[in-house]
Amino acid sequence: MESGVCRLVSRHGNEFRLFATLRAAMARDLAPFAAILDGEIVRLGEDGRPQFYELMKRPGPFSFYAFDLLWLDGSDLRQRPLVERKTELRKLVPLEPQAVRYVEHVASGTELFRAICELDMEGIVAKQAAGLYTLEATTWVKVKNRAYSQAVARSDFFDRRRAR
Repeated sequence: MESGVCRLVSRHGNEFRLFATLRAAMARDLAPFAAILDGEIVRLGEDGRPQFYELMKRPGPFSFYAFDLLWLDGSDLRQRPLVERKTELRKLVPLEPQAVRYVEHVASGTELFRAICELDMEGIVAKQAAGLYTLEATTWVKVKNRAYSQAVARSDFFDRRRAR
């Protein structure tokens, strides 16, 4: 987010030129800040749960779930502990859920992961509370629900997209 323009870039440096409505809404939600956030694009279903296949079809509406803040108004925050970065992130993201939604930090993810599995959701991202954001050493892991119903035939979906 910079100069009122929001770009969505993958961890591999690929820019998502789609999601124009989400990018505009994020720019509005985060104005006037210049920031780099880490998070996930989500398409919520009518039941409030993420819908992976609907996300891939891109019918919208979408939300960006922000769980980390790497850079803010000229300051590189990556060498600060996650809990400090999250404190700054909380100040940026509107309290009322809009296009950008703040993801709370949970001290112990065991119960959260159980609840995620019971709700048939994909999983959680676990980050070390004191962890720095580095490219050299991973301080986070994606913990996936092996029984997630929308994981079925997921690789087929991506294989079909590559064939186009």
